[in-house]
Amino acid sequence: MHFESRSHYSSNLGREMEFNVYGHGGKIFLVFPSSGGSPNEYADFGMVSACQTFIDQGLVTFYTPNSFDNESWLAKDKSPHEMAAAHDAYDRYIVEELVPLIKYERNYYGALGVTGCSMGAFHAVNFALRHPDVFDTVIAQSGVYDARFFTGNYYGDELVYHNSPVDYLWNLDDTWFLDQYRQNDYIICIGQGAWEEVADTRKLEEAFNAKQIPAWFDYWGFDVDHDWPWWRKQMPYFLTELRAAGKL
Repeated sequence: MHFESRSHYSSNLGREMEFNVYGHGGKIFLVFPSSGGSPNEYADFGMVSACQTFIDQGLVTFYTPNSFDNESWLAKDKSPHEMAAAHDAYDRYIVEELVPLIKYERNYYGALGVTGCSMGAFHAVNFALRHPDVFDTVIAQSGVYDARFFTGNYYGDELVYHNSPVDYLWNLDDTWFLDQYRQNDYIICIGQGAWEEVADTRKLEEAFNAKQIPAWFDYWGFDVDHDWPWWRKQMPYFLTELRAAGKL
């Protein structure tokens, strides 16, 4: 398997940002780590190994950027507005710096996929909804999609609102966004076992249905916990489904 451990300087964040690369071809997926996780997390918890067949066959390549959560949504000393402002800087880093670097180095012209587990799923959905021209395929595992989970009541702060999918999606009527959403692929998965926030996924599903956005909301069993052993089973299952549909 082709592997790289890299870093580059982000002018939006004012620091070096690390990322790893796993693979040599196929659909490029940006993988957001769970809460405050590192670029190594996806491999350390066996997710890369679980998907190695797809990587070795040149069907997917994973880019695993470092998180910025400890400066944004997990920074409990900050106000909700400050949390969201820090995240927006991370958003600019991903979209304006990392994605163009990936496309340039890989000579890659299509939209990327995006995925993540737990908090990484929140990022995957939020980035894909905010930038549907950049990310056209989502595999979100065991996420929360309401920014109040991190901020508490944000009292209508605009920056927080625009990072809370269960809020902004309900009120979105821009046909450019809605038309893009309806062409893209969304897989939103959640177990119904220990530590899973099922209500958040159901709220997101209601918003998708209200806006007539096709998506696969997949609810696994009551024995399926919020943990890596299940995520290792789910990811290759969904990649298999995408391959069967001709999406990989």
